[in-house]
Amino acid sequence: MITTSVFGTTADGREVLAFRLRDGNNYAVILNLGGIIQSIVVPDKEGTPTDVILGYNDVAGYQNNGGFLGALIGRFGNRIGEGKLTIEGKEYSLYCNDRGNHLHGGKEGFDRKIWSHEIKGDELLLSIVSPDGEENYPGTLRVTVTYTFRNGALKIAYHAVSDKTTAVNLTNHAYFNINGEGDGSILENVLWIDCDEITPTNDTMIPLGGFREVAGTPFDFNTPKEIGRDIGSDDPDLKRGGGYDHCHVLKNKCGEYAKYATVTGKKTGITMTCYTDMPAVQFYAGNGMNMQGKTAFYHNRAGFCLETQAIPNNVNVPEYAAKGSSVLEAGKPYDFVAVYEFTA
Repeated sequence: MITTSVFGTTADGREVLAFRLRDGNNYAVILNLGGIIQSIVVPDKEGTPTDVILGYNDVAGYQNNGGFLGALIGRFGNRIGEGKLTIEGKEYSLYCNDRGNHLHGGKEGFDRKIWSHEIKGDELLLSIVSPDGEENYPGTLRVTVTYTFRNGALKIAYHAVSDKTTAVNLTNHAYFNINGEGDGSILENVLWIDCDEITPTNDTMIPLGGFREVAGTPFDFNTPKEIGRDIGSDDPDLKRGGGYDHCHVLKNKCGEYAKYATVTGKKTGITMTCYTDMPAVQFYAGNGMNMQGKTAFYHNRAGFCLETQAIPNNVNVPEYAAKGSSVLEAGKPYDFVAVYEFTA
């Protein structure tokens, strides 16, 4: 069951709607502003409703604060080095908004837009048309993202098609704390990631090629451990990110649906199990968070992200593209899913 209400208005007077997707005693709230996941409320081990999504109580919070909390990201999630993109022999210069690089779609990404909506039973479909040349990307890109919340699992299904060959790497930037959005720290959340390699970066967080095995490093989550256990380790890649902010290359191949992560809150007893058919996930530990949220102030590492995607900068690194290219041919459909399942 999906119900609709007015969440507020943007600074320029556009109406923002909230869609509540109910699944028994569970529910998720999605906004048509940026496709934002505003809340996911599930029972803890005592049956107490617990919101595990960080966010804001009003539109101004989402418009005035950074961090992309809960939002759909596009056209290109994560970073493209120096904003350089070559498609069919032509180089495109994209807007650089992060240390000389293109990040999360540029000056005005999909997170800032009001999406069209349609409700089909228990499915919420949000759609947008990104015109040819927007943010200097080639091609008119038509995107539909479908949300469902069934049997304790929030599913996000991404679909896109372009009339010209272009680059697409869609994701969602939800911040989680499985002990509750107002808990204050994710360091005691216990994380497992099915991953043997990360992509090391330069000083501006751009992966330029090569893979680093996680065995024996702070990036090894093949045995579940608290996020905070090794986050302060003396490791060059960890220091560059100011903590975890790295692409984990998953063991499943691109297009192969698999379980890739679990996260458990020790206080709540809630476990989030994550599935995708994308080839990688960016694990970000909320380094540098500094904003007033729904029920608490979000300090450093108050939330974490698991952003399913293709490897960042793969448009410029052939060995990354070989694991899943973000170059989308004209007329060819782009289809991926991400699922977050909650149990206690």
